Amino acid sequence: MLLAFDLSGPELDIGIARHGEMPLPPYIAAKRPEDDRDRADYQTVYAREDGSVAAPTAGLHFTPDLLERLKARGVSLHFVTLHVGAGTFLPVKTDIVAEHRMHAEFGEVPAAVADALNAVRAAGGRIVCVGTTSLRLLESATGEDRVIRPFADETAIFITPGYRFRAADVLMTNFHLPKSTLFMLVSAFAGRKVMRDAYERAIATGYRFYSYGDSSLLFPADPDET
Repeated sequence: MLLAFDLSGPELDIGIARHGEMPLPPYIAAKRPEDDRDRADYQTVYAREDGSVAAPTAGLHFTPDLLERLKARGVSLHFVTLHVGAGTFLPVKTDIVAEHRMHAEFGEVPAAVADALNAVRAAGGRIVCVGTTSLRLLESATGEDRVIRPFADETAIFITPGYRFRAADVLMTNFHLPKSTLFMLVSAFAGRKVMRDAYERAIATGYRFYSYGDSSLLFPADPDET
């Protein structure tokens, strides 16, 4: 299907905002319509750029007060942009993982952020990615030498078990759907056994899944365990 609009630029943005609906994830939209609270709830406190069709939901756990307390503890905060596309919700429909194709998404890592993160690591600090979106973008911007470089391009990186991480030292993320590309990513990062055990415990103890659910803090597995 090809759509042709008779508006462009800011006028098109205003028209979409007036007549469009919040693109909630299918597992929310299938149960209820959008309401006024979603425009605040389904948004991180640090979002600045328009363009994404999905929120980086790991970031929904942060409040302005929590960000200030992190900074007071010496945690430096650095922001990147990834315009998440609708393909993030697509399940893997092939039995051969390598045949799955990720949708390309545009992201940007400013030079100042790349320099700051490299300096953090050089000083012995760790890079904690908040959400799989920021992790995928940083991995796309990082070379085999583990140096993060400025990035402004599309990425279709597909991270599965066996991948060797270059940028991320720690990952904060929500609980994802089984058989999804994001569950493959967290299994690649923390190890399949760790993630199976974590999900079994989450289910047994009533953790909430998906966008408005609970979060986890994951550490890298031994390369032989992924």
